[in-house]
Amino acid sequence: MNRRAFLRGTAAAGAAGTVGLAGCLEQLGFEEESAFANPPLVENRPNAVYLPSSRDEMGMYGMTTDGDYAAMLSYTFPHRFWTVEATDEGKELVEITADDSLHLMVTVWDRETHTVLPVDARLELRQDGDLVDIGTSSLWPMISQRMGFHYGDNVQLPGEGPYTARIQVGPVSLERTGTFAERLESMGTLEIDFEYVRSNIHDLSFETIPESQRGNREALSLMEMEHGGGDGESIPMGQATPIEELPGESLEAQRSDDATFAALVSDADRLADSSSYLAVSPRTPYNGIVLPFTSLSATVERDGEIVYDGQLTEALDDEIGHHYGVAVDDLTSGDRVTVSVDSPPQVSRHDGYETAFFDFEDVTYTV
Repeated sequence: MNRRAFLRGTAAAGAAGTVGLAGCLEQLGFEEESAFANPPLVENRPNAVYLPSSRDEMGMYGMTTDGDYAAMLSYTFPHRFWTVEATDEGKELVEITADDSLHLMVTVWDRETHTVLPVDARLELRQDGDLVDIGTSSLWPMISQRMGFHYGDNVQLPGEGPYTARIQVGPVSLERTGTFAERLESMGTLEIDFEYVRSNIHDLSFETIPESQRGNREALSLMEMEHGGGDGESIPMGQATPIEELPGESLEAQRSDDATFAALVSDADRLADSSSYLAVSPRTPYNGIVLPFTSLSATVERDGEIVYDGQLTEALDDEIGHHYGVAVDDLTSGDRVTVSVDSPPQVSRHDGYETAFFDFEDVTYTV
C-alpha cells in the first residue's frame, strides 16, 4: 500500500481527523503535496523505545564522495519529528505543514572505515543554477528506527523538476584516534543531482502496524540500501560497534532510560599512552544506533577514594567506533566506575524514539 492510498482509505473509513484530512484538503483545492498527514500517534507510549503505528519506505536520490567523505541523499514522506535541547522539557514537536514536499535525508560516512560521522551538515538546493529557498539550510541530526543516525528535515520545493543538492559537511570536531587521527579535519562539499517527481513520493510503500503491537517495547528493522557502486556494499546506518567486537577488557553492559551503555578498558598506546583508557559507548536497544552529542562524566573509586572525577570526551576510534572516553591512571581490578549523563543526546527523534533517552540514572561498572 502507498501512503496516499492509505490516507484516502482511512478517510473513507472515518479514521481519526489528522489522517482523514488529506482528502478534505484536496477537495478544497490545495496542491497535491499539501495532502500529506501524519499517521496516528501511538497512545499510552512508554518512556522507552517503542513500535510506532506505521512503517514507511525510503527512496534514494544518489550518493557521492569528496575526499574522505561519502554522502547519500534519500527521501520519504514529510514526517513529524521532535527536536531536542538539553532536557525533556526542551523537546519540541515539528509538525508537517501544508507546504512540505518531502522529508529529505542525508547520511554522511567516512570512506575508509564506513563509519557514519557526527558532523555539521548544511544543505543548499539549486535549480538551473539558482538557489532555491527550501525553508532550511542546517539539517537536524536525527535518529529514526528505519534510517538510524542521519541528518534531515521536511523541505518545501517550488515544483517538480531537476535539482542539485549541495551538501557541506565537517570538519569532524570529535577526538579522533587510530585511522581517524589527523583525518577529517577539513570541510567536504558533495553534490548530488536528482529529479523531484511528486508521484515518486506518493508511490512509496506504507505499512500500518497492527494496533495490538503499537507501543510494544521493540523497534522496526533498519532499512537496507546499497550505494550503487556495483560491489553490493550497504549504506551504513550509524550502528555502534557490536559489544562482542569491542577491543580491550569489556565491562558488563548496563541499561539506563532504555539506552545500552557498553564500556571497556584499554591499554592501547594510541588511546592513552601509559595510562588506562575508559571508553563508554551508549547506543539504542534493538538496532544499536549510536547516541552522539551527549555529555557524559565519570567517577572512579578505588579503596574508598576517588581517583578520577570528570568529563568523558566524545571520540571516534577505528576499533571502538563512536564513544566517550578518558585516560585514567592505572585502572585496576576492583575499581568502581560510575557514569552519569549530564545532558541527553542532542539529536532529533522520529516516532518510536521521542520518549526515550532523556531521564538517565547513573550506571556503575566494576573493573
